[in-house]
Amino acid sequence: MLWWRLGFAPFNHIHSNMAIDPSLNQSSFIDKTLLLEPGTLQDKVIQQTKRAIESGALISIPTEYEFVQQDGIQFLVRMLINLARKEEAKQQTSTKNDKDFNPFLPYEANLFVTDVSKTHLCLLNKYNVVDQHILIVTRSFEEQTSLLTLQDFVALWACLAEYDGLVFYNGGEAAGASQRHKHLQLVPYLVAPDVPNIPIEVYLESRIAEVSDFNQIITIPELPFVHAVAAIDPAWLQSPGMAATVTLERYYELLKAVRIPIREITLNQEDLSGTRSMPTTNYLQAAPYNLLVTRRWMLLIPRSQPSFEGIPVNSLGFAGALLVHNPEQLATLKTLKPLSLLRHVAIS
Repeated sequence: MLWWRLGFAPFNHIHSNMAIDPSLNQSSFIDKTLLLEPGTLQDKVIQQTKRAIESGALISIPTEYEFVQQDGIQFLVRMLINLARKEEAKQQTSTKNDKDFNPFLPYEANLFVTDVSKTHLCLLNKYNVVDQHILIVTRSFEEQTSLLTLQDFVALWACLAEYDGLVFYNGGEAAGASQRHKHLQLVPYLVAPDVPNIPIEVYLESRIAEVSDFNQIITIPELPFVHAVAAIDPAWLQSPGMAATVTLERYYELLKAVRIPIREITLNQEDLSGTRSMPTTNYLQAAPYNLLVTRRWMLLIPRSQPSFEGIPVNSLGFAGALLVHNPEQLATLKTLKPLSLLRHVAIS
């Protein structure tokens, strides 16, 4: 049986409860808890991708793409070639129509890449559009709307140390999340290895180059929606433990900057003997958001709706990579313009 108490927690209260120590000693201790052997992730992803394709577990969704330019940004726009194939593939697993279906508990063995830590593992994204798209998943169930934790950031940085790519988090259904079980995602590139990676960096790079205080939260004047950016000091990246400890603090500051409050839920559980356990406190976001993380910056955007004019947007949209289902949506996007689409699904 479960009891709960709901309230709103100030950020300094969360900080005191979670007691983050940025010392090298703690970082070293955290690093020792990792199960992922450094320098092995890419090979494991490539090998498991081959096996998953052969077994039929991995279903790549074919697309064609073009670039749509607006205000100096070359937005990558992918269009599904065969939407029916994706829908048919999803329906092959009968329970997927069940609202409570969880594809990560248990996960498909042929999608398993590696253990990352005692709390996280790495899976291939079953329905991938981009090659080597991986999921960083909690071993036990946590809500996708719960706050990211130190353990989440440790797993994030352990994987991002292997790929100089983009990690993103769709915080809630309105932010593009399709599963309730907490998972971050990583893509090594958005188009191909030889194509410039993240279109939105055209705006970010010059602004971040001006940052002298890495504790500062900044905004990008050209972006027509509420957002917050934190530049990442290369010195933080000495180890996953150090990077996680510092960037968790920056994550809290980003949430605070965009005025996303935190819901505090106190849970009491009853075991089979009827004995109530000690209460535990969970922290949930009070509004949907997208988080994007690279080795150079973190970007957080609060969301108002999951789509506009039928065009869905998740975190990749704010990186400059959009997905449309058909030529009609592509025409709508070209008329509307990408930044206008993002403004409508964010908060302006």
